Amino acid sequence: MPATVETRPARSNALRRLAVVAAVALMASGCLSRQPLTTGSIDAAAPADTARRDVGRLAQRYERDPGDIGTAMAYAQALRATDQGAQAAAVLQQTALRNPKNPAVLAAYGKSLAEIGRLAEAAEVLRNAHSPANPDWRVLSAQGAVADQMGDHAQAQRYYEAALKIVPGEPAVMSNLGLSYALAKHLPEAEATLRQASADPRADARVRQNLALVLGLQGRFGEAEQILTRDLGPAEAAQNVAALRASITQPNAWKAIRSAEKAEAPAPRPRAAASAM
Repeated sequence: MPATVETRPARSNALRRLAVVAAVALMASGCLSRQPLTTGSIDAAAPADTARRDVGRLAQRYERDPGDIGTAMAYAQALRATDQGAQAAAVLQQTALRNPKNPAVLAAYGKSLAEIGRLAEAAEVLRNAHSPANPDWRVLSAQGAVADQMGDHAQAQRYYEAALKIVPGEPAVMSNLGLSYALAKHLPEAEATLRQASADPRADARVRQNLALVLGLQGRFGEAEQILTRDLGPAEAAQNVAALRASITQPNAWKAIRSAEKAEAPAPRPRAAASAM
């Protein structure tokens, strides 16, 4: 797949992501075994600029008819994409109460709970989001992400493997599986899995960032920089690798990573009138 041309906001997001992903690296190397992590399967799909444009309109539609599933789901997604996770979870909670058998609603609600750190609740909701007779690979991948965040990497890997039986080679799932191996300190398996995911034409920059992370964990910073250059360009790739190298080695790594993430974060935006994907 040819290298993508990204705007400055997109590159800033990539820089922030790698800083946060470095926290996963530190967990894998045993430095921060109790810190939270984020894997790639739980995310808000709508681009932030589109979501910011639409969130006010969707809030009005939701207020007029909160029982409309399509509106509620779209509104919650826009809220998630604009960093209003708690509001998104509140909208989806009400929608799930009205539609307790709707797997799409339950899946979205479970993911939103995971995003705001309510992991036990997320795991319970996601268990009900599909049936063994009709499994959903996206839900299985989300269940794996939650299990990884709860420290159960063996269970997480079983979820990812179940998802891959439905969609063999899916790079998003392979990427999560690779990170899970890294968290379990199985770096050769992590690298092999992420290389396979990165070779897929469907793989996006996040998959390559995860591969660079695992290479960095093994001290192969030159290879990591080469991987990142594809999406970030030489200067920013070098900056990311330097930050990754420093974050892995310094004693107060978690504090430094969180500070870097905060410094890169955009300025707070006005919230929509109504609260809650």
